[in-house]
Amino acid sequence: AARSSVTSRYEMRYRSATAREEAALAAGTAREADAALHALQDTTLGSLTVYVVPETSSLLPQGVTVYVGRHRRALVRAGGSLAALQARLQEVAQVMSFRASSVAAALSDRVPDGQLGPDARRTLKSSLGYEITFSLLNPDPKSHTVDWDIEGAVNRFVKPVLDKLSLVANFSVDSQILYYAVLGVTPRYDKESSSFLLSAHSLPHVINPVEARLGSSAASLYPVLNFLLYVPERTHSPLYIQDKDGAPVSTNAFHSPRWGGIMVYNVEASTAPQASLPLHVDVDMARVMEVFLAQLRLLFGLSREEVPPEFLLESPGNEGLADWELDHLLWAHTVENIATVSTTLTSLAQLLDKIGNIVIKDDVASEVYRAVASVQSAVTKLSLGHLHAAFQASKEAVTCSERAFFDPSLLHLLYFPDDQKFAIYIPLFLPMAVPILLSLVKIVRETRLRRKEPTKMD
Repeated sequence: AARSSVTSRYEMRYRSATAREEAALAAGTAREADAALHALQDTTLGSLTVYVVPETSSLLPQGVTVYVGRHRRALVRAGGSLAALQARLQEVAQVMSFRASSVAAALSDRVPDGQLGPDARRTLKSSLGYEITFSLLNPDPKSHTVDWDIEGAVNRFVKPVLDKLSLVANFSVDSQILYYAVLGVTPRYDKESSSFLLSAHSLPHVINPVEARLGSSAASLYPVLNFLLYVPERTHSPLYIQDKDGAPVSTNAFHSPRWGGIMVYNVEASTAPQASLPLHVDVDMARVMEVFLAQLRLLFGLSREEVPPEFLLESPGNEGLADWELDHLLWAHTVENIATVSTTLTSLAQLLDKIGNIVIKDDVASEVYRAVASVQSAVTKLSLGHLHAAFQASKEAVTCSERAFFDPSLLHLLYFPDDQKFAIYIPLFLPMAVPILLSLVKIVRETRLRRKEPTKMD
């Protein structure tokens, strides 16, 4: 049975609101109050400030008891007993911080399938960096000339998100246009809608033929996130994606866990004669990037599905994720990094035990010591609530442990067990050793014979 020693512990402190905070809470809407409170004081990573507003306050809409802002603040409507308020504050802390499901997702590769939810292995594994590739697939360039302002779209929509995620990892972004790249699955024609359909069960077969054309992950040191915009060929237009129930998907897109996503971008049906082809297409990048950024959130495990109905979560806006969601990522990646270092060092110890004559260099030993010290530091700082320092220590531990594990001097092919040594060297030296041994035997016999012969006297 899988066991987790990760426990969540909250340190709660109560105080009265200051005069400036009272003025900020007098704003007309909860969004304005959240922005005003953020301007007063920026909170530290991993912390959370909850303001209890009167039950009659007009800041929160009708039926909403908790408002979660873009930063690390929440507004809670007072009401009921003090115990009910305490339980609500605990619920707010669980929504905005680390939960049991987060632990399961972070340690998904080490937990049996039966103990995980359906989406636990959907999120990306922790890495020091990620590479994002945007690809435009135009399988029918004779019919369509497609223009997309990918550079402007990245600067406008993607860069604010990656700037926020820069605390978690390093990111690089590139783009490409692939011509005559087809999905590899022939869509089904539907007479009723006069369109072509891709069913949910055929979507897994779409990725492999396309991935062979991408070529982005071959020389990459980091995980690659692929976001593909597919403009269907004229003979298969319009093309729509169906879900498992046969209903059309509103975004006309789908995502693959730990890989990326594909969006089908249909071109308006043209009555132009064949001679006027190719048809010029300008891609609506705002609509496309809205879908891709939603898929990026899913890949990083930032789904907002487990929110109680009386909670109102503010949209993160152009930044793509709220400050408390960034804390959630740092918590998850720190725990995962600690588990990864533990696995790596355990594997290294098993390797060293198995090969008795292996040579451990001083630099390898120092990397192991640094990895252990960094893990201990990460665990200590995580327990104290120093989230950023704990994450940095866990990254250092991962780097040191992998540097030690993959050191060229520890290649097991460099060291042979004794039985392999005999098996290798006996066939080489035995043919030469036979005449030498026979000669030694002959010399020994002659020496003994000489000793036995009586000395001749004149």
